[in-house]
Amino acid sequence: MTAPSGRYGLAQAVRMEWIKLRSLRSTWWTLLVTAAGTVGIGVAVGLNTRDASGDVTNNALAGVVPGLLLTGVLGVLSMTGEYSSGTIRATLAAIPRRPLVLLAKAVVFGFVTLLVGEAASFTAFLAVRATLRHGVAAPALGDPGVLRAVAVTGAGFCLIGLLGLGLGAIVRHSAAAVGVLVAGVYVGAQAFGILAHGVAAYMPILIVENSLSTTRPVTCGTGAASCPDFLSAGAGLGVLALYAALALVAGGWLLARRDA
Repeated sequence: MTAPSGRYGLAQAVRMEWIKLRSLRSTWWTLLVTAAGTVGIGVAVGLNTRDASGDVTNNALAGVVPGLLLTGVLGVLSMTGEYSSGTIRATLAAIPRRPLVLLAKAVVFGFVTLLVGEAASFTAFLAVRATLRHGVAAPALGDPGVLRAVAVTGAGFCLIGLLGLGLGAIVRHSAAAVGVLVAGVYVGAQAFGILAHGVAAYMPILIVENSLSTTRPVTCGTGAASCPDFLSAGAGLGVLALYAALALVAGGWLLARRDA
C-alpha cells in the first residue's frame, strides 16, 4: 500500500475493504445468525398464524425486525472497530482521500448485506409457505404485492446496515454509536408512536413493519386516532435510503475533518 495517493481509486479501496471484511470470521457468523434468526422467527410466527384473511407475507417476514438490529450493529462495528484497534491510521495512510474510504466500506458492506437480506427474506417466505397450518392459504410470489414486499424487506437489511455504518463514522465509539442506533431505530419508534403519531410513520422500524413487509395498506379501523398513516412501500424505502445517505454523508464529512 505504498503507491501515491493519486493512484488509488474506488476500485482499489473496495478491494481493500473486501479483504478486511472477508478476513473477519465474526462478521460472517453474525450475518449467518441474523439470516437464521430471520427465518426461524418467521417460521414460528407462521406456525401460529390462524387468521386466513391476514397478511401472511407480513407474518413470514416478522423475523426481519430483530435481524435489522444485528445488521445495524454490524455496520457500526465495521467502522468503529478500526478506531478501537487503531487500524484506521493504516487505512487512512494507504488512502488519504478519507471520504473514499467510507464510500468503499459502504459499497462492500452494502452489497454483502443486500445479498444476505434478500436471501433471508426469500428463505423465510418460502419456509413459512411450507409450514403454514391447514386452512391458511399460502401466498405465492405472483400474488399482488408479495414479490415486492419480500424484495424490499430484504433491501431494508442493507439500508439499516448502511445507517449503522454512517453512525459509526459520526460517533466513532462503538458503544455510543450502537446506543444512538438502538435509540433511533427502536426506542424512538415507540416514543414517537405515543407522542407524535404523524412522525411515527417515518421511524425506521415502523417503516419496515408497516410499509415494506406488507402486501396491503395497514389500516387501524374506525376510531383509531392513535394510528399513523403509514407510508407506501416505495416512499418507505426512499425514506430509509435517505436516512442512510444522510448518515454516510455526515460521516464522510466528519471523517475528512477530524484526526484519526
